[in-house]
Amino acid sequence: MSFILVLYYSRDGATAEMARQVARGVESGGLEARLRTVPAVSTVCEAVADRIPAGGAPYADHEDLRQCAGLALGSPTRFGNMAAPVKYFLDGTSGLWLAGALAGKPAGVFTSTSSLHGGQETTLLSMMLPLLHHGMLIMGLPYSEPDLIHTRSGGTPYGPSHLAGPDSNLPVTDEERRLCQALGRRLAETAVRLSRRPD
Repeated sequence: MSFILVLYYSRDGATAEMARQVARGVESGGLEARLRTVPAVSTVCEAVADRIPAGGAPYADHEDLRQCAGLALGSPTRFGNMAAPVKYFLDGTSGLWLAGALAGKPAGVFTSTSSLHGGQETTLLSMMLPLLHHGMLIMGLPYSEPDLIHTRSGGTPYGPSHLAGPDSNLPVTDEERRLCQALGRRLAETAVRLSRRPD
């Protein structure tokens, strides 16, 4: 188990950029980052869509989750909740839950919203719930990260966040980027420490 799975859904690109920054943090923490996404929810996608998207990261499958050393899960907010494609993917992981395949692995979450008070924290919390049911070890961001105190855009102790603006076109700020990297680094370093535990 030598990689952290950075699993996300992104429609306008902000969450995808956050995922890339989390991946940079993972790699600075000593592990490989495996970027994966999920398809939009539609009967067309499920019935006939190609398994590989036209652009961006490949689609995730359950083996990515089974084999990972840890998970960073990202989603834009939808009415204070994770986006339907992320929920749909997680809803299909009961086999992994029955096997305890994710129990004891570190996990963290990240999100992007159009407005500063558009549900960043509730979205992050909503993504934590299924991970807790899987027995994952939830990690946030400590206030020892100076950007958490000084940011005027996104950033929470529950995980990195991004303010995309009403047209979803604001770039990820320096503070948001560093917080994404901090989460990735914490996940990697924790996974490495956990792998050294005596059995």
